[in-house]
Amino acid sequence: MPNTSILISTLSLQEAKDSSAVESIITTHDELYRATISSANVISPAAKEVRDYSNALIYGYEQVTKRGLLTNNDIIEVYRKIKHNDAGFRNTPGTTLKNDLTGEIVYQPPQKYEDIVSYMSNLEKFINDAELSDYDPLVKMCIIHHQFESIHPFSDGNGRTGRVVNILYLVLTQLLDIPVLYLSRFIIKNKAEYYYWLQAVRDDSSNWENWILFLLKGMEETANETIRLVLDIKDLMMEYKHLIREKLPKVYSQDLLNNLFMHPYTKIEFVSGELQVSRPTATSYLNQLTSLGIIEKVKMGRDNIFINTKLFNLLMNAFHYEQSAENYRKIVTD
Repeated sequence: MPNTSILISTLSLQEAKDSSAVESIITTHDELYRATISSANVISPAAKEVRDYSNALIYGYEQVTKRGLLTNNDIIEVYRKIKHNDAGFRNTPGTTLKNDLTGEIVYQPPQKYEDIVSYMSNLEKFINDAELSDYDPLVKMCIIHHQFESIHPFSDGNGRTGRVVNILYLVLTQLLDIPVLYLSRFIIKNKAEYYYWLQAVRDDSSNWENWILFLLKGMEETANETIRLVLDIKDLMMEYKHLIREKLPKVYSQDLLNNLFMHPYTKIEFVSGELQVSRPTATSYLNQLTSLGIIEKVKMGRDNIFINTKLFNLLMNAFHYEQSAENYRKIVTD
């Protein structure tokens, strides 16, 4: 992709949507993309939480690429952006993990603040000091994820924060150039098995290999799926590029094309600001693209939004997996 910020903008939202769905935070694609162009007081709480997750992921990515480290301070700040608070590691006892159906306590993470800090400091060293272990980075990610979820350092939001840490570690070790890996989708599809092996290792350390193989399978599947999606997005961009150049040569620019793919739902202000053109010019561009069938104009309150319908459908139907709110509710309650 000539402009990787397109993938960061679109695919980070997809990961945010799926990661939040693991925690029963359900939002539709339409709701999610409307949230990217709306003020906070007119979007649903679920869409706002997904948007916050996406912002936290991008923040973490920027920090890791800038400093070449993934510190506990970074992890705490990611958590704060996900939860929209200024809390840190848990400092009160009483946290337990229970079976949602029976209410039975299945695991009790460390209770003392001092222990949590000690374990997280140990994990921080394991993440950043390659000389501590010669394990393959993919295997290390599996270990890091299990350790983080078992330490359970925060009062809430550990699952989402831990899944951000997964992606940031892969960026840190240069296995990912940008934070676009849909591992949360694999967890949704295999939720029971995920929690089974997570707990199995806590109960018996001989299960480490099964846990690692399970997550490695997830990374392989989602990496291949994401590659296919990226190639589909690239093909669609080329289709639009040739069409606009041929039919609307005076309108075409690479910046305009980028705008249509960075924002599946765009608006006049986005085009005006990013292309540095007047509002009437931006309006003219979008109306001509609408007439050409490139985008669809939809009324939202008093404003018009312009939907890149083919891109929206590509993202919604990615990996041949129906992502309706009803299906998500069924998955997270099974």
